[in-house]
Amino acid sequence: MPVLLKRDAAALAHAIETSCRNKAEVVAADEKESGQRALLNLGHTFGHAIEAGLGYGAWLHGEAVAAGMCMAAIMSKQLGWISNDDVERIISLIEQAKLPVNAPAELGVERFIELMSVDKKVMDGVLRLVLMQDIGHAVITNDYTQQQLIEAIRSSYPA
Repeated sequence: MPVLLKRDAAALAHAIETSCRNKAEVVAADEKESGQRALLNLGHTFGHAIEAGLGYGAWLHGEAVAAGMCMAAIMSKQLGWISNDDVERIISLIEQAKLPVNAPAELGVERFIELMSVDKKVMDGVLRLVLMQDIGHAVITNDYTQQQLIEAIRSSYPA
């Protein structure tokens, strides 16, 4: 991460090439976005709520998604799918990238849930989230309770 932040040309080229290749593989395997492709949306449901709640442009899209990825990690841990060490690793990497890791304090839990409820991943009134069963293994799920979602959001605010 320090090398990327220094804008080292070789490190940036490697990161961009690897990211593009990984994304292309996922998209090619699911051209119609029927399942696997949605995994590219890790952090986006939480992130879109941040963008909408704060006003588009208050945070960059990548900043909102970064915080959303941390929120998804916290919820994944609360569901028993990943360990606390995994969450700490994810948050540490995002912090090293100098991106936000917490939900913005300006958005209360109720408003956050209200904003998430209009996301495109709501099907038949149920919000599907992209969460992690392991680092590098995301799943699309609605297998959680409203209380678990509330607790994940609450746990995501700055201390």
